[in-house]
Amino acid sequence: MDLFRYSSGELFVEDLPVRAVAEAAQTPCYIYSRGTMEAHFDRLVEAFAPIQPLICFSVKSCSNIHILRALAARGAGMDVVSGGEIARAHAAGVAMAKCVYAGVGKTDEEICEAMHAGVGLFNCESEEEFENIARLASEAKQLVRVALRINPDVDPKTHRYTSTGKKETKFGVDLERARAFFARFGNDPWAKLEGLHLHLGSPIYTVDPYREALEKTCALVDLLARDGFSIRSIDLGGGFGADYESAQSPALTQYADAILPLAKPLHDKGVRFILEPGRTIIANAGILVLRVLYTKISGEKRFIICDAGMNALLRPALYGSFHFMWPVAPGTEQTPTRRALDPKVPDTVAQDVVGPLCETGDFLALDRLLPASIKRGDLLAIFTTGAYGMSMASQYNSHVMPTEVLVDGTHAELIRSRETYENLLAPERHSHQLAIHGVHA
Repeated sequence: MDLFRYSSGELFVEDLPVRAVAEAAQTPCYIYSRGTMEAHFDRLVEAFAPIQPLICFSVKSCSNIHILRALAARGAGMDVVSGGEIARAHAAGVAMAKCVYAGVGKTDEEICEAMHAGVGLFNCESEEEFENIARLASEAKQLVRVALRINPDVDPKTHRYTSTGKKETKFGVDLERARAFFARFGNDPWAKLEGLHLHLGSPIYTVDPYREALEKTCALVDLLARDGFSIRSIDLGGGFGADYESAQSPALTQYADAILPLAKPLHDKGVRFILEPGRTIIANAGILVLRVLYTKISGEKRFIICDAGMNALLRPALYGSFHFMWPVAPGTEQTPTRRALDPKVPDTVAQDVVGPLCETGDFLALDRLLPASIKRGDLLAIFTTGAYGMSMASQYNSHVMPTEVLVDGTHAELIRSRETYENLLAPERHSHQLAIHGVHA
């Protein structure tokens, strides 16, 4: 699952004690295991080897350029959804031809930046977006390659905020409209419409949605072939699960077993496949470490108040997400043997884990069974936070952002330094008069 483990009552990341790393980096801090994310990437490559997919890491899941650089060195491309993510991929030295540009609301400026950078594929979400991409490509006299995002109307059985494959979501076009879309735009001279893109949501803990979606996609490929359009690439998206609890997710080989029988015949005919994994690579490769500021009892409620809350980890407040959490140094008697809502450890009591923000919704866990002995100054580790942890963090209440550390064996590298109050204030230090045009007295 990952390279975070307890030894002699203390949590280690690879070969380093988490306590020492957190004290050096200061809390709150995200700590990533390079060995874990590389192993997850390698397992994906191995599981899907029969179709040799381009594996594009989902930058939105964890956007630190050092993480991107490490995965690019492994052979990864990048799935980007904004001009800023394109800039991050470029800064990390990723080959732009191995980047796919998704996102439902690309601005003209972002599209032009992506064309200039040489992004390999645009995933298009609507008729108006295609017309705009084609116009900008024609004006620039630059050929671009486009995949249509189709909405297969498959229920991935995940949180409604992260379900993207149903008809009622804002993403993609209905299967019924796809043939008309190709008939209308499939022969554009500058925007080459030659691919299909589907993404069902995340995290998905069963293989059936992928099988159902790909069956529908294969049927569409056949229909488009009858219409005279050849599909050169199919982007299967991502969404594979991560182990928020021990052994929660299917093995990557199980996802592959569902996908490969349908994908391999198309691959053998020359179709290139793309995967866009995020959390399945990076979620279990990261933890968030907080320091306990205070404990208190209010009525019948017990609280653990930490030095960061939803400003550092938004998922519990936004999605109601579960993250296993436990003290960094609980001692041998209270070392958990598995990550679960109830880890079956003695001397625990239900407690709310909250942050310092002036929001009632600022919580990381409610009524969570944790050691009754937790006290001021202790370090608390929150697991499986590598994905959508730091990338969704904020400076709310003018708190500085967490630090980030990448650990490789016995080597720890600070990959995001501690912000200062000057970092908070710098964009506001100087003002200037805007030139407003078209205003008449």
